[in-house]
Amino acid sequence: MPNSFGKLFTISTWGESHGGGVGVVLDGCPPGLPLTEEEIQVELDRRRPGQSDIVTPRKESDTVHILSGLYEGRTTGTPISMLVHNKDQHPEAYSEMKTVFRPSHADYTYQTKFGHRNPEGGGRSSARETIGRVAAGAVAKKILAEAGQVETIAYVKRIQDIEMPDDAEVTNALIESNAVRCPHAETAEAMIERIKDVRGQGDSVGGVIECVIRNLPVGLGEPVFDRFEADLAKAMLSLPATKGFEVGSGFAGTTMKGSEHNDPFENRDGEVRTQTNRSGGVQGGITNGEDVRFRVAFKPTATLLQAQATVDVDGNETELKARGRHDPCVLPRAVPIVEAMANLVTVDHWMRQHAQNRLFAF
Repeated sequence: MPNSFGKLFTISTWGESHGGGVGVVLDGCPPGLPLTEEEIQVELDRRRPGQSDIVTPRKESDTVHILSGLYEGRTTGTPISMLVHNKDQHPEAYSEMKTVFRPSHADYTYQTKFGHRNPEGGGRSSARETIGRVAAGAVAKKILAEAGQVETIAYVKRIQDIEMPDDAEVTNALIESNAVRCPHAETAEAMIERIKDVRGQGDSVGGVIECVIRNLPVGLGEPVFDRFEADLAKAMLSLPATKGFEVGSGFAGTTMKGSEHNDPFENRDGEVRTQTNRSGGVQGGITNGEDVRFRVAFKPTATLLQAQATVDVDGNETELKARGRHDPCVLPRAVPIVEAMANLVTVDHWMRQHAQNRLFAF
């Protein structure tokens, strides 16, 4: 199914940026999990527009409504359907895009593939589709916390050429202490100024989000096609504006010799652990008990408030200067989306591990 993700813990998202609403159907959630709309709303509030002066000013409360799958505050094991209504729609800002393709956007490829598309806000290619992912990811987050105290934490590592130090302290409080969601205050200030500067030019910037999954057991992931890091890569590269994924040492590891890159094992209080973590918590496609650490590269926002060369649906060369409300940098709002997708992958593999190997100690 092209709009679905997961094997046992599955989601199907639906809706367009300027339609009546967006949402998700989550199937495979275990019964008996205490769950409220307020818990899901916390995560949606972190990704909603209009939350600071460095993101799109679109005013949406993104209020979630759980339509099914709950009874007396607990999940029933049946599909959980969640809806968020679109309120602040300005479809008129996209009238030119009915016939003119935005450079580096999905307009041309959607038109060519389907022969018919919704140009208002990009339709399904809009990042507004990720509301369903974040809502479902909030459920996954609660399952992981209750089942194994697993914590997933993402943050903005780099904006354009401004990068936080590798040894900077990272906590949820520090991440949420500023609009750009970088835990290093000095770097965050520089990032915010850069975003404001390019926004004033009608331009945009990209960067890198780093994510760490802590307290995972050994054994999640499959040896060949469904390797843990492979499913993480698919999850992250399915997000709008993503252009790269690396785990552990990533591309930097290619400059090292094997003797420098290997993670030596040691017996630490009766447990097999590694002295270093260049593998990023995954070996042979399976989690090894160390922190899973990965990074996702996001390109600059494609829709710009300045004239760009393009063509129309008839192939005529022209220019397009976008109107409407757009993020000059998608990364601050992408942090909870990265966390949500990581949690969805983790829960799915946790359930698959139980189903195949019956390791009840998990």
